[in-house]
Amino acid sequence: MSAFSTTRTRPTATLTESITTGGARKRTKRPYDTDVTRLLPRWLLVVVIAVIIAFIAAPVLYILFGSVNSDVAVARGEYFPSEFTLANYVEIWNTVALGQGLVNSLLTAGAVAVASAALAVSTAYVLVRFRFLGRLTILRGLLALQSIPGTLLLLPVFVVFANIASATGVQVIGTRWGLFVTYLTFALPFSTWVMVTYLRGLPKELEEAARIDGASSGRILRSVVLPLSWPGIVVSAIFAFLLGWNDVLFSTIMTTPNTRTVAVVLQVLGTTQEGGAVPIYGQMMAASIVCAVPVVALYLIFQRYLVGGLTAGSVK
Repeated sequence: MSAFSTTRTRPTATLTESITTGGARKRTKRPYDTDVTRLLPRWLLVVVIAVIIAFIAAPVLYILFGSVNSDVAVARGEYFPSEFTLANYVEIWNTVALGQGLVNSLLTAGAVAVASAALAVSTAYVLVRFRFLGRLTILRGLLALQSIPGTLLLLPVFVVFANIASATGVQVIGTRWGLFVTYLTFALPFSTWVMVTYLRGLPKELEEAARIDGASSGRILRSVVLPLSWPGIVVSAIFAFLLGWNDVLFSTIMTTPNTRTVAVVLQVLGTTQEGGAVPIYGQMMAASIVCAVPVVALYLIFQRYLVGGLTAGSVK
């Protein structure tokens, strides 16, 4: 009888406690209510983050300070400029064809990014959602192409383009579209594999529901897959853009002075000397800052899509 009365009084006591405390029970902090995912103490974590930030910021600040400093001062090893000047940002446009290089890079790399992303999402959709002979061979080939160094393909690409010009009379080497085809050859396999990984993580139920409603494969790709795939598309497009923007090897061989990309212009600027004595360090660093602005802006604009595209998907 005592045991029965004890069990009956517990809900009453709990209800009374809930009423007196306004429906909220005071929760006492227990020893295990801590952040179990933290591997380092807070003070050590702050120190590690500060060291990483300083390690990254030191060269960036050196370039920024050098761009507003004189060439002689930079050659002496000054980190913080003794006097600030913006003359380097004015002179870089007259020393080399930096403006033309920026235009060539934006046109070529931008076209590669758009074409690579558009072709990659359609190709990846076929490879992920359909079963056909040779599908696994194509997927393995996409991975194998990533392991081939670009230096091994420089001479074959040059010979192929030279033979095309000899056979058809159409000049390929030295043109923007020839450089576009070269970059697309390397960007498309990587972009396709990125989209394959991303599309594997999308639920099939949405596509099956659209197919039940009578939608074709093309309609499903346009209306269902594309709206859900923007993070992966942005990731593949940005990596393709960076491939064309940062390339020096192919753009040095495959371009003329009128079609040089900004990477080649920076290389030419690095070998330029003013008065035959000291290299123009200030202009080199100013040009580097100017050339980095489009890439930084691209990352800032599409930061949300980049995080989603890099963390989504699965490899199966």
